[in-house]
Amino acid sequence: MRLFSQSDVQGAMRMPDYIKCVEEAHHAHGRGHVIAPDLLHAESEHGEFHVKIGGFTGSRSFFGLKANGGFFDNTERHGLPNILGIIYLCDGDTGMPLAVMDSVAISRNRTGAATAVAARHLARPDSRTLTVCGAGIQARVQIEALQQVLPIQDVFIFGRNSQKVDEFAARCAAELALNVQSISDIAAAVATSDVVVTCTPATSPIIRADWVAAGTFIAAVGADSPGKQELDPRLISQNKVVADILHQVVRVGESQHAIAAGSISSDQIYAELGEIVCGKKPGRENDSEIIVFDSTGTALQDVAAATFLYELSQNENVGSEFNLFD
Repeated sequence: MRLFSQSDVQGAMRMPDYIKCVEEAHHAHGRGHVIAPDLLHAESEHGEFHVKIGGFTGSRSFFGLKANGGFFDNTERHGLPNILGIIYLCDGDTGMPLAVMDSVAISRNRTGAATAVAARHLARPDSRTLTVCGAGIQARVQIEALQQVLPIQDVFIFGRNSQKVDEFAARCAAELALNVQSISDIAAAVATSDVVVTCTPATSPIIRADWVAAGTFIAAVGADSPGKQELDPRLISQNKVVADILHQVVRVGESQHAIAAGSISSDQIYAELGEIVCGKKPGRENDSEIIVFDSTGTALQDVAAATFLYELSQNENVGSEFNLFD
């Protein structure tokens, strides 16, 4: 069995690798070539735990489990990352353990990659203006990932801590060679944006439906557990919604709130991302439709990235060997 540290993961994979892995994962899901993904959620005093499972069938079968803790005051209280965890990968045919690895870099980057894959199919291809709600590590990853698939030029950053937002905007402008501005008027920024990303731990709407212009692509990333919410439920009930995993978004994604309000049912959600990636359903059909990607995160994305890393290690010196059964 191989062990991969966070530095092993960071040194071996780049954003284009994650985008490729995530697209392949959703293509397999759309074709039904998967071990069904699922999740568990548990609340703790200062945070929450997610356990996500899933895998792939085919010429070589893999199964994986990711266990993450989300403690959003970790950095301030303990000087630790807000998200910590591991991924366990095994042979899907025999159950043989293959690898254990740090999950932080994979979770972070596959989340941005999922937005990029969705944007490739659901955003207008000439989208140049982006608004991001959030000024943390995930916000940076989202911008980097979208740069890979869209001609992004102007980025507006909105957050609660104006000093943090200003510093984040300046850092992103320098690192990503973009026009990045911190803003306080979120409504005006959203109204002039082609793409909107929300990646916060919010539990009430940040984005109102009447702010959003025709043709906008919205990636709702932050709602991945019960009670989290970043969007006005009308954005879900009145527009085309694409889920990463349908049975997850109705439980823990943005869609949970519109369903709870009785304004939409689960069978009214347009598609899963995999159906669009593999061509079963069309993505964007015209330049005026507003499309929401309800992104809760799935182990299929984690397992695809973990499999990439494991297979890479068979030919390159990545990670270290550990005899579990010694």
